[in-house]
Amino acid sequence: MHKALVVWVAALLMLTGCDPERVYEQNVDLPENNWQIDNAPVFEFEIQDTTQVYDVYINVRYNLQYDYYNLYLRHQLTGPDSTQLSASLHELLLMDPKTGQPLGSGSSDTYDVQALALDDVRFSKSGTYKLQLTQYMRRDPLPHIMAVGVRVAENPTSSN
Repeated sequence: MHKALVVWVAALLMLTGCDPERVYEQNVDLPENNWQIDNAPVFEFEIQDTTQVYDVYINVRYNLQYDYYNLYLRHQLTGPDSTQLSASLHELLLMDPKTGQPLGSGSSDTYDVQALALDDVRFSKSGTYKLQLTQYMRRDPLPHIMAVGVRVAENPTSSN
């Protein structure tokens, strides 16, 4: 009976953990929970279906000791032929500016925020795309940012 319960719980966790819309998701831990300006992680993801519409998200894990309510960062997206497709500055809210309450999900003093960076994107060529993230705050290094990442997902509400 005990083995059957363990197998059932494991199967349930696997099913609930599946995300059929996710094409790619990767996060990188930052050394000593400090994001240096010259540490600009590059995330490489493969696109096969050029008819699909995608959304691109930025993931941030932070510690409640973070000194600001927001985080400015810049993305640069390049295509399979190394052509720059987009570059933009983003402001991510990590805490409510009025109440100081942490945003995202978490517990204790560690929270995760996922913010939509690019929506309804059509990748015109199949192949490997690269998305680079650079912090654009006035501190170097920027303390209490623990990890950053990228998620690419099919947009189920957009019509092909």
